[in-house]
Amino acid sequence: MNGVLIIDKPSGRTSHDIVRDVKRLLGAKKVGHAGTLDPLATGVLTICINEATKLAQFFSNDDKEYRATMLLGVRTDTLDIEGEVLEHCKLNLQTEELKDVMEGFVGRIEQRVPKYSAVKFKGKPLYKWTRQGVDIEPPLRSVDVYHINVEEIRIPYVTFTVSCSKGTYIRSLCADIGDTLGCGACLTGLRRTRSGCFDEGNAISLELLADEEAIGILKKNLIPLANSLPGLRRIVVDQDTADRIRKGYQPDFGVLNDKKTPLLGKGDLVKFVMQDGSIIAVAKTLFSAEEIPQLGNGKQAAKILRVFN
Repeated sequence: MNGVLIIDKPSGRTSHDIVRDVKRLLGAKKVGHAGTLDPLATGVLTICINEATKLAQFFSNDDKEYRATMLLGVRTDTLDIEGEVLEHCKLNLQTEELKDVMEGFVGRIEQRVPKYSAVKFKGKPLYKWTRQGVDIEPPLRSVDVYHINVEEIRIPYVTFTVSCSKGTYIRSLCADIGDTLGCGACLTGLRRTRSGCFDEGNAISLELLADEEAIGILKKNLIPLANSLPGLRRIVVDQDTADRIRKGYQPDFGVLNDKKTPLLGKGDLVKFVMQDGSIIAVAKTLFSAEEIPQLGNGKQAAKILRVFN
């Protein structure tokens, strides 16, 4: 059993809890997830089964969309409502000021990774260092916020949607907005509504289901490997080429030159598939489509990143 599941994670459970449940229910040998959701958060969690665990690195790079609720005037040590309250501040702000400040966070921004996060320092997650009382300055990261849309303002609560690149911490975004306003803020609710090409409409809930019913729903909604990366351009190969790729062959210009690849750019991800759609490998192109016809015989044109059995 190989494929991808889109689970609607409930609040109060970790991403690892969901992985453990799916592994037990399906009796799968390998199960992993792509894009951790904090226990507070709900929504789209991509679960990879067996051979599909090789796809996790590609899903993790996907853009995300969230619906978040922010509490103004409260600062906590975890940047969300589940942490220890560090400060309460009185509010004296106008709606337009709030919207202007939030709009200022659209674009490429710098975020400091939360101290309570799974990012590792010397091989150990930051949250473990923090809980042990070791004060470590988390690293800064550049992330992209594509848009922020304020849905509702009921001071001190603000509900908004945000579209962003991988690695964006919404609780950090709330805290930074609060700091800019001068009153502080923390995250009180978060739902991931989209991860890459999968949205909440694809997500299945396992809450309150008996094991037998849950197993049936999981099997019915398993996305085959061939359909798991719909955004990647397909390059169809014959059985001989597929066997060679599985043995370590790095595709040369001949494999790409006779394919319909007019839109390929250097560094694009592609998937090599059989005629029946079964996936053989994911690769990164080393040249653009315009350059491929000019390459000499035997010149490597793509680098294989993952091979599937």
